Amino acid sequence: MPVSWTERLDAVDWRELETLYRLAPLGGKSADHLRTVFTNSRFTLFAHDRGRLVAAGRALSDGADCACICDVAVMPSHQGTGLGRELVGRLVEALQGHRKILLYSVPGKEGFYRKLGFMRLLTAMAIFDDQAAAIARGHLGDG
Repeated sequence: MPVSWTERLDAVDWRELETLYRLAPLGGKSADHLRTVFTNSRFTLFAHDRGRLVAAGRALSDGADCACICDVAVMPSHQGTGLGRELVGRLVEALQGHRKILLYSVPGKEGFYRKLGFMRLLTAMAIFDDQAAAIARGHLGDG
């Protein structure tokens, strides 16, 4: 059975999504937190394999100039199968027409996104709620 895709939020099992993010691994994001961020995102995408959630992602957008892909997660059992590539490709397709598409990645996954056409943004800056933890995880540097 092929993977099925949906953008619908009304059928999301938020606890299942929480598990996906923990196992992917994208950190400990609670079901309530994920419900908030996905509900407030312009584009959302979920992949199911035999009824089981195996991938998810979302994008923020102003509709014309700037968009940002966030929280791309693929279940470890489905990593390396092309599912992540398809997920990102579908989000990029949904964002066509924007002048720039930014992507927020966990450290160590930059090579994957580079293969999909993304390049390192040399002028990006960020403020995290826990700067020290972001530095320790490799998200921030002072250079």
